[in-house]
Amino acid sequence: MRTLYIDCPMGAAGDMLTGALLELIPSPDKFIEKMNNIGLKGIAVSKKESEKCGIKGTHISVNVNGKIETEHMFDTGEQDEDNPSFKKFEPEHHHHHHHHHHSHSDYHHHDEHHHGEHHHEEYHQSESLHEHSHSSLDEIKETIRKLDIPENVKKDIIEVYVLIAEAESKAHGKPVSEIHFHEVGTMDAIADITAVCLLINEIGADKIVVSPIHVGSGTVRCAHGILPVPAPATAYILKGCPIYGGKINGELCTPTGAALLRHFASSFGDMPRMNVSSVGYGMGSKDFEIANCVRASLGESIDISDSVSEYVFTVDDMTAEDIGYSIEALLENGALDVYAVPAVMKKSRPGHEIHVICKSEDSGKLIQLIFKFTSTIGIREIVSRRYVLDRHIEEVETKYGKIHVKVSSGYGVRKVKPEYDDILKITKEKNLSPEEIRKEIE
Repeated sequence: MRTLYIDCPMGAAGDMLTGALLELIPSPDKFIEKMNNIGLKGIAVSKKESEKCGIKGTHISVNVNGKIETEHMFDTGEQDEDNPSFKKFEPEHHHHHHHHHHSHSDYHHHDEHHHGEHHHEEYHQSESLHEHSHSSLDEIKETIRKLDIPENVKKDIIEVYVLIAEAESKAHGKPVSEIHFHEVGTMDAIADITAVCLLINEIGADKIVVSPIHVGSGTVRCAHGILPVPAPATAYILKGCPIYGGKINGELCTPTGAALLRHFASSFGDMPRMNVSSVGYGMGSKDFEIANCVRASLGESIDISDSVSEYVFTVDDMTAEDIGYSIEALLENGALDVYAVPAVMKKSRPGHEIHVICKSEDSGKLIQLIFKFTSTIGIREIVSRRYVLDRHIEEVETKYGKIHVKVSSGYGVRKVKPEYDDILKITKEKNLSPEEIRKEIE
């Protein structure tokens, strides 16, 4: 299985992810040329070699109308020491160019390319700030639909933007329809998100695994106060994902980076066993004790294993119908497998021992549903390592028409099995037994 592993020891931002993925493809220069010709007006994407802690990688810059975004994004009364004609907000620890999002309540939400990007909020009271135009989510969708890129990539970009807009909505307590994005910040953000989505499409990984994400620690100083790290939008986006803080005081993962990882990750965890064919490093701008980068590794998974939780409980006061319903409900809500075994319980009562197997990240939800759908008042948990074959569905042509087959491989074996629903459909149409059809297909 072609597997992409994204390691985020210093968080993630759109430009850092772009740089790391860019190093995995055969023609990075051609990709940059393509990015600059897809229809993003006023946008110029460029790359340059960067070194962090002795490691070489790629740093990505996005110019909006010929200027790095920092030069014209902020209006807080603080003058840029290098260019007094421009104003900026410079939070402690990080500074670079920014993505702006805000709701009608005049909150301007900035997504800064810290070592990548830096996320903070700023409350503007000056009417002069409304000189800049802003885009609604629908307007952004329309911009994306006009780009000269594959339709599936447009769909990915829009879904990433919806994640960000929904998080902003929750953070600001405003409906998604009232969330607007700053014009210049929008173009920069679209460039970052589009680049990552295009690269993911070009790489064509079957599975994307993301490490636990370092979000930083401490607080972010804003024009209207101090916010905890991770910032509200980032925290909403990463709900349910493994994240951690650390000694670095500042924000390491931005809403853009968080939304991209959340959208594309097949799973989160340690690097799987894989034969790595290429490695890419996407560099941020700031220097730290730790190499300020995202690392992407591409290769073939060797064998597949993961951790699962098994929940076991007994019931002696449920009907067969109720047990059947609970099994179906648990399977529909994410359980990997559910089965019941006859058991003799206290006072020699006949009952059932029910086993529910699920991924570790789904345990909280499944425990709640077990108590909801069954009569048990206690559950035992067993954490196990599961070894599985890689599985995918293929469509094959047979004398009975097209059918779907499940192909499983790994650990030196390969298995092919027709999907039972397709077999059942043919038995009804041809008045044959399932065994006769299987023999014909084989």
